[in-house]
Amino acid sequence: MLASSYPFLNVLYDMLLFFAFVIWIWLLIVCFADIFRRHDTGGFSKALWIIFIIIAPYLGVLIYIIAEHQGMADRNVKQVQQAQAQTDEYIKSVAGSADPAETIAKGKQLLDSGAITQAEFDDLKKKALA
Repeated sequence: MLASSYPFLNVLYDMLLFFAFVIWIWLLIVCFADIFRRHDTGGFSKALWIIFIIIAPYLGVLIYIIAEHQGMADRNVKQVQQAQAQTDEYIKSVAGSADPAETIAKGKQLLDSGAITQAEFDDLKKKALA
């Protein structure tokens, strides 16, 4: 009974409105994240952007995206490059050296200093040569 009083076009319209609202929330989060991530503007201009977006939500988000689209893209690219560089640096530090001679030489230094035992040095040498 209830479904017969709620036509299909109304369902589609409600779904469209819900989708538009979700997209607007996503754009709002992206704009706020970009405002707080910026280093080229001061606190006063950031506060003005935030106030403008809160007072005129739809218009504020659209104007911010139109006015700052290139800067947003540049900041996103820079952030991704920094994250990739940090990841690469971490992987290199965890992976260690690929040169077996260098690994054995470091192991020999540790053995000579007494930091590791002869058995540990032998294990390290086997792993480096494997």
